Amino acid sequence: MRSLAEWVLGNGITVLGQQISWAELVGQLCALAVVFLAQRRTLATWPVQVSATVLLFAVYASAHLGGLAIRQVMILVISIYGWWAWSRRSDPVYGVAVRRARPQERLVLLAALVVGTAAFALLLTVLDASWAPWPDSWIFVGTLVAFWAQGRGLVEFWLVWLAVDAVGVPLQLASGLWFSAAIYVVFAALVIHGWWSWNRTARVQRARQATPVGG
Repeated sequence: MRSLAEWVLGNGITVLGQQISWAELVGQLCALAVVFLAQRRTLATWPVQVSATVLLFAVYASAHLGGLAIRQVMILVISIYGWWAWSRRSDPVYGVAVRRARPQERLVLLAALVVGTAAFALLLTVLDASWAPWPDSWIFVGTLVAFWAQGRGLVEFWLVWLAVDAVGVPLQLASGLWFSAAIYVVFAALVIHGWWSWNRTARVQRARQATPVGG
């Protein structure tokens, strides 16, 4: 009797001659829902992300994309942090409090992307854990940086997601995960809208904080 993991990976639907496993389909739909929820700054973002993480770990591990698979484990950890952080910074009117990153924080984000990508790509190469270590590493590190910044309520996390999508689409296509590649394209459009929405909210929240009580 096959395990549940084998079933969700080995069964699914066929669209235009392409097989989409249940794990990939449901996992990517959950990941897509996370973007909608993040735009609205709701705590439901994080439990849905956990569901996506479990399913996509199985998908990427079976596709021999070590970086993307290990990424799901790290996302799970960061999701727990994000859930806790957002619950502490909620706003009664505009949801989770968000803001633009300070110059020092932007430098930290950039350094983490560059140094982290180089280090993890070398690790993947040594372990022979991925057939595309550099793009795999960029997506891995970029995702962690984006989720960390999202948990901190930094508007710039949307820009990091755009950088991840730019590499993720061709990598998914090359791996034969065309449905996941299509989801990444949809992500890009939603990310642009999310960037605009969080910027607007950050300006409003900053103005409210600057207004004296009773003013």
